[in-house]
Amino acid sequence: MQTTRLTRLILLGLGLGIATGYAVHSALPDSAGAFAAAADLLPTVFLRLIKMIIAPLVFATLAVGIARMGDLGTIGRVGLKALGWFVFASLLSLSLGLVLVNLLKPGIAMHLPLPDSSARGDVSATGLSLVDFIGHTFPTSIADAMARNEILQIVVFALFFGSATAALGERARSLVDVLDAISHAMLKVTSYVMLFAPLAVFGALAATVAQHGLGVIRVYGLFMGEFYLALLLLWALLAALGALVIGPRVLQLLRGVRDPLLLAFSTASSEAAYPRTLEQLERFGCSNRIASFVLPIGYSFNLDGSMMYCTFASLFIAQAYGMELSIGQQILMLAILMLTSKGMAGVPRASLVVIAATLPQFNIPEAGLLLLLGIDHFLDMGRSATNVVGNSVAVAVVSRWEGELR
Repeated sequence: MQTTRLTRLILLGLGLGIATGYAVHSALPDSAGAFAAAADLLPTVFLRLIKMIIAPLVFATLAVGIARMGDLGTIGRVGLKALGWFVFASLLSLSLGLVLVNLLKPGIAMHLPLPDSSARGDVSATGLSLVDFIGHTFPTSIADAMARNEILQIVVFALFFGSATAALGERARSLVDVLDAISHAMLKVTSYVMLFAPLAVFGALAATVAQHGLGVIRVYGLFMGEFYLALLLLWALLAALGALVIGPRVLQLLRGVRDPLLLAFSTASSEAAYPRTLEQLERFGCSNRIASFVLPIGYSFNLDGSMMYCTFASLFIAQAYGMELSIGQQILMLAILMLTSKGMAGVPRASLVVIAATLPQFNIPEAGLLLLLGIDHFLDMGRSATNVVGNSVAVAVVSRWEGELR
């Protein structure tokens, strides 16, 4: 399926999903729950098919990318460049969120009714302990990691495996060729799965709007509008920084990844866009071995949209409760979020979990999470799309630094 045709069909599915969901919510409110449950099967099937692809694709592409780098020195050099960019982009995302939430003050402007002080969200903060983070990072079995789609664990194993095959040289060439064939086969499977994307987008939006209506968007419209404005500013900054390295081709890059970007936005899942993002980056001109190495790591350590949301939402909750945090406290919050957000891809409802862990450290009631739960799906759509943009720019930048951008 051609890229432009897929984009049109996804947009059509998005529009029809909202319209259908609103019609059901308005005309058949008693049936909205049953309709939403049925419609939600479409994105469920699609996301399960995508998750079926992720583990073998990440392992095969990353292992091949490392093996073809030739030596551990090259691997270390590329890894340091990638991590350097990730840390810089993370600080940019968190800092921009901090500045904008202080300027816009969405919590004060909305005048939302506050939940009872004894109320609690259903998001547990216990998932961010050091022990649990280690468990999400280092695998006891690669089979178990693949079965559970633990991306960080797969990345760690692929780093060791790819380094070992690189050290073996010619003796491992046939194995590398097999893994390369597997990666291309999985990309072909991806093209088949993508045929279901417009239906998945339709089902996701229809189910959400049928259950909650458009009212949830109206009530929280100011906060959502300001958050999306912040995301657009982050896109512009990332594009400008990318242009300093790769030049005006950054606009071509953003056009090239519009399909995975739209898919991530519509399904509220960065993971759903991974295979297509990798394919489009290689089509743009990024080296296969660089893209295969940097992109999987970026999905764990370079979630720019999610990190901006962490500062934006945390201070929004403080503002909603009328709490004033000093500049020192806000900088401390930024530092804590910088550390705790790394590897968040391995934790379910990652952004909310990170926020739930941060709030008590500043005596902000965890009940404030209840203010966000109703619209989290719509916010996650923007976060996921921004993660795709951030990782695409990162891959292109590292490819240029390595002299492997065609």
